[in-house]
Amino acid sequence: MKKKKDRSGYLFTNRDLTTLLVPLIIEQFLAVLVGMADSIMVASVGEAAVSGVSLVDNIMVLLINVFAALATGGAVVAGQYLGQKKKEKASEAATQLVWFVTICAVVITVVIYLCKGWILRGVFGQIEPDVMRHADIYLMIVAASIPFIALYNGGAAIFRTMGNSEISMRVSIVMNVINVTGNAILIYGFHRGTEGVAIPTLISRITAGILILILLCRPDRAVHIERTWKYRADWKMIKNILKVGIPNGLENSMFQLGKIIVLSLVSTFGTYAIAANAVANTLASFQVLPGMAIALGVTTVIARCVGAGDYEQATYYTKKLMGITYVSMFVTNFVIVVLLPVILKAYNLSDLTAKTTTEITIFYGVCCIIIWPIAFTTPATFRAAGDARMCMIISVASMWIFRIVFSYILGKYMGMGLFGVWAAMIIDWVVRSICFIARYVSGKWKHTAIA
Repeated sequence: MKKKKDRSGYLFTNRDLTTLLVPLIIEQFLAVLVGMADSIMVASVGEAAVSGVSLVDNIMVLLINVFAALATGGAVVAGQYLGQKKKEKASEAATQLVWFVTICAVVITVVIYLCKGWILRGVFGQIEPDVMRHADIYLMIVAASIPFIALYNGGAAIFRTMGNSEISMRVSIVMNVINVTGNAILIYGFHRGTEGVAIPTLISRITAGILILILLCRPDRAVHIERTWKYRADWKMIKNILKVGIPNGLENSMFQLGKIIVLSLVSTFGTYAIAANAVANTLASFQVLPGMAIALGVTTVIARCVGAGDYEQATYYTKKLMGITYVSMFVTNFVIVVLLPVILKAYNLSDLTAKTTTEITIFYGVCCIIIWPIAFTTPATFRAAGDARMCMIISVASMWIFRIVFSYILGKYMGMGLFGVWAAMIIDWVVRSICFIARYVSGKWKHTAIA
């Protein structure tokens, strides 16, 4: 019989992993649930409002993903320093991350306001005037929240690096309670329209950003930020953060940009298709929720292993977390498909919109269970090890060549409509999964530590 390996000295026990992952899943669930509540509440204003908010949200997600990518870069650097037992260097990385990501967010916010007209008309093209009006209102208000959500993402990443995801979960609870309560008051109490969704979003993000900043300033934490208004850029540290942050940011940005480009195609299918796509995207967020949460945990765990120079543990935890992802994805998608008829009733959709959404959600759920973990959990290991550049190359190339091109081939030229667009996305997943498996087996990701 094969002797069981002694793993008593490994960095993370099962209890440690549970303590890390459960708050992450709860936090992701709350974020997605509030997004769903937003779309349901704004649906009472009409499908044009749902479509307008959905179009702008795709722009906002693009920007938020950029900051989340930078936050991941900071988390990887700080995590690798913790693996080396260099807490002071980890705190320096955290300080540089918070300042850098906030400054970048302020600059981008200014640019958005200056280029608002081009963003709405140049990116989305010819859309119905009513949809444009709702999109314009939503963008004007929500854009002001960008620096605060960037600050929250950076702070949450630092707490995850410490293995303390409970703090970011609690801040997320406060943020989401403010958001959903504000929505209910403004939409149902004061009968406001799109602004009834946008204003609480702004207030909740401001609150979350300030709270997480205060909590990060406590010097008794393993990783904390310096209490000062004077920022001195440590370009060597920033360079290390950007080694992961830039490729990851480009990857996320290109991914979201691809979604926006595809949205311009979806908008040509009519308002029903935009609404069905919006609802399907909201449900899709729930369908991949446990996987997204666990991928955040992968960054924490693997960065610490790589910092300690122990790739055997990195391999062990990658396989273990991959298995957890598969089980959780199956359970989640099974529940969503069973509850789908009840969920769709809450949206008050037309028959055609509801039918299209149902077809997409079931198809997407099956693919999530089979393909998603390989396509998205595996690269989290690579990024945590500092191998973000190869992740970017594979992901961006696959998206542009397969997702976007096949969206037009299947959706427009083969007449499959919105379903063809979603089928093209799955083709992209399959291609990147094959490439990531090859990269993992090659072992080249084991020689890319950055701290």
